[in-house]
Amino acid sequence: MQKSLYIRGGLLVDPESGTEEASDLYIKNGYITPAPSHIPADAVIIDAKDLVVTPGLIDVHVHLREPGNEAAETIDSGSKTAAKGGFTSIVSMPNTDPATDSPELVSMIKGKGTLCGHVRVMPSGCITKGRQGKELADLEGMAKSGAVAFTDDGSTVTSDTIMADGMRLAAKLEKPVLDHALDPAIAAKGVMHDGARSRQLSLPGIPSRAESEIVERDIRLAGKTGCVVHIQHVSTSESVDLIRRAISMGLKVSGEATPHHLALTDEEVLAEDANFKMNPPVRSVSDRAAILSAVADGTISVLATDHAPHTSEAKKKSFITAPFGIIGLETAVGITYNLLVKSGKMTLIEWLRRWTTGPARVLGQPAPNLKYGSPADITIFDLNSEWTVDSRHFISKSRNMPFNGRRLTGKAVYTILKGKLTWNATL
Repeated sequence: MQKSLYIRGGLLVDPESGTEEASDLYIKNGYITPAPSHIPADAVIIDAKDLVVTPGLIDVHVHLREPGNEAAETIDSGSKTAAKGGFTSIVSMPNTDPATDSPELVSMIKGKGTLCGHVRVMPSGCITKGRQGKELADLEGMAKSGAVAFTDDGSTVTSDTIMADGMRLAAKLEKPVLDHALDPAIAAKGVMHDGARSRQLSLPGIPSRAESEIVERDIRLAGKTGCVVHIQHVSTSESVDLIRRAISMGLKVSGEATPHHLALTDEEVLAEDANFKMNPPVRSVSDRAAILSAVADGTISVLATDHAPHTSEAKKKSFITAPFGIIGLETAVGITYNLLVKSGKMTLIEWLRRWTTGPARVLGQPAPNLKYGSPADITIFDLNSEWTVDSRHFISKSRNMPFNGRRLTGKAVYTILKGKLTWNATL
């Protein structure tokens, strides 16, 4: 029988209700319940003095690489990494090998995630067969098997007709489309932001309009189809403006920002280090400022990591030939807390909403909260803890990210899934 948990003396912050109070929290049989007058002798007691207790974080954009690239990450290692980062639920991307475009693969990923038990693994399914953009995948079958969203992430559905058909079916199934917006014809062979820095480094650039033109198209299609459309990894000020306008028009459109697009610009890119290579690329100073402002004012309502592991061998290739992507689950809290809350750009509770209620709303799920009767998915933070990023100590199988040596404040010290401790930094 599962032992009860007693979290004593923490600051309880509930983004859903907007409350912050110093109190205790009791968990029994996987749910938050009123504490008994006498705590059972066998209860697990967590001293949360000077710690912050919140609903568990949700990441709607994670690459687990299984099946197909288990050398970089597996469902087990990736979900364990997520638990360390403070996440209790993650949405896995379907750009696996083979692509997650069938009910069978969706069931496999969901089942293996449940078996691992570190976080709640929620698979997304492909919009098109094989992510080829030519024919719709079995969206209905995947939804029945547990797919929570549809996306060809890593590729863009370039056909207006196929994308519109996919959106109509997703709307009928009451599932969101997670939109990888990058026109491959415009991006061509670009590997970083198209600007003065790319020319200085003699690297082919990806113009901003490669993103914004697809964002504009898919906002238009969202209006026509009634589909919930979530713009992934927003990287340009033009995309921010388009999302802001769509929201003002009452369309079911939202956007996400990644820690790396909040933290970096193209001016920091080093031609000899492919750990600065991601898709979409980090862009200009003004783009970064626009994204920071949009997260702070709520135009961008979701933070997401786009955790994209690659082996060291793959990232040691030249900037031109190395794969796109960086890992982010273990640094996301520290980077975004420092840039957004510690800097004074937004309140603690608003920052937490970008990691909890915002993602839940995109997925059409109940907002996580700390009310009695709610599932005990909990993250406990030490927001005063100072630490230095060192990927040698990461749980992820991969090390590809450009933040080694960066000083951060804030990290998850306990993660609880359905009343079970899945991460304990004190051990």
